[in-house]
Amino acid sequence: MKKYASQYDMMTTQRVETLILKLGLPTTISMLITSLYNAADSYFVGKINTQASGATGVVLGLMAILQAVGFMFGHGSGSVISRKLGAKDVKSANKYSSTTFYTALIAAVILMIFGIVFLTPLMYLLGSTDTILPYARTYALCILIAAPALITSCVMNNILRYEGRAFFAMIGLTTGGILNIFLDYILMMKLNLGILGAGIATAVSQHISWAILFAMFVMRKTQCSFELKYASFDMATIMEVITTGLPSLARQGLASIGTMTLNKSAGFYGDEAISAMSIVNRICMFIFSVTLGIGQGFQPVSGFNFGAKKYSRVKRGFFFTFIFGSCFLTAVSLVIFFHAGECVRFFRDDDLVVEIGTVAMKAQCISLLFIPFSVCNNMLFQSIGYKVRATILSTLRSGVCFIPLLLILSKAIGLLGIQIAQAAADILTCIICIPFCIHFFMTLPGKQ
Repeated sequence: MKKYASQYDMMTTQRVETLILKLGLPTTISMLITSLYNAADSYFVGKINTQASGATGVVLGLMAILQAVGFMFGHGSGSVISRKLGAKDVKSANKYSSTTFYTALIAAVILMIFGIVFLTPLMYLLGSTDTILPYARTYALCILIAAPALITSCVMNNILRYEGRAFFAMIGLTTGGILNIFLDYILMMKLNLGILGAGIATAVSQHISWAILFAMFVMRKTQCSFELKYASFDMATIMEVITTGLPSLARQGLASIGTMTLNKSAGFYGDEAISAMSIVNRICMFIFSVTLGIGQGFQPVSGFNFGAKKYSRVKRGFFFTFIFGSCFLTAVSLVIFFHAGECVRFFRDDDLVVEIGTVAMKAQCISLLFIPFSVCNNMLFQSIGYKVRATILSTLRSGVCFIPLLLILSKAIGLLGIQIAQAAADILTCIICIPFCIHFFMTLPGKQ
């Protein structure tokens, strides 16, 4: 119990800025490695042909679906657990961790079976063309086989983060990510397995990450446990996790629908357009990883201190995270903006892909400046259990704003509309978040 008391003291008394960076750095490294191995997949697959490159964009929608389920359970349980630990209720925290893990595992197996049975129609639904389909099917099959590991890893990763033990999460995720890059090179470049090699590399690395994360709980490096004796499969417990994690499900689920809509819209202009937009999305995710990682360092601080009724620390943490993210993205976006073409060509040396991707990349660089504010708002409300606000805000960037803008702009100005739709959605999302943020901090007790 002494080490748990020490953890509580750290989360509620250590300087907020230092604590966020301390918790955010391991998460940032994890996200950078994850983005890097996604980029490595795109790089090696891009060496095959444009159709194979486009397949990574199609399967990105499938991965968003799986991550939507994983993050729903992960963020849902993590948010509840951090507040329970902040209130020193370790017994309840154990109930939520164990129940969530096994519920997520069951859901993952169901999704895996469903996806494999309906693989071809699923690929068409996600925006595949006839020429991309063979590559998309091969890659997606490997991803589906790894679905149970991917989804339950999301649960374990987030429980570790919300406990304030992001370093342990980093070990699992970075090991799997580095292994993925190494296996991509061996299986694709040396053994000439093509896109199958990329799929096998991803599946193997996901299972290795899962094993390392699971070992942290088995070796009792955490306060929470997955022992069945703590599990309580009553509807109230499960629904508490699901409703708290609903913003993540909405965000990632809409990201999948948005990716599907983007692929179908871009497909009208050929496989090159699908490939270009896929590459741009991967690059932007890599750029944004640092800000998102620091933001995820803010989440356990926010949830823990809100549960402990230390509201001034929640406020300080929010504004530090927002300012840090804005400064970082401003600097990086300026560099990428003036080298957009070279960045796209690195992944696929095709003049038409580069031409389409350069415009989209420059538009995204501008809009990246607006993302930290909206992301900080979403992380804040989810971590403190404001489910309705968090769910509303989580639907904006990839769904409520993006999909209508994509459809409207693509009809109005054609390919250019597709290239700038995400940028326009990011700016609109930021504007909508402003009144939510103002209202919350005006009503938040300020002296605790």
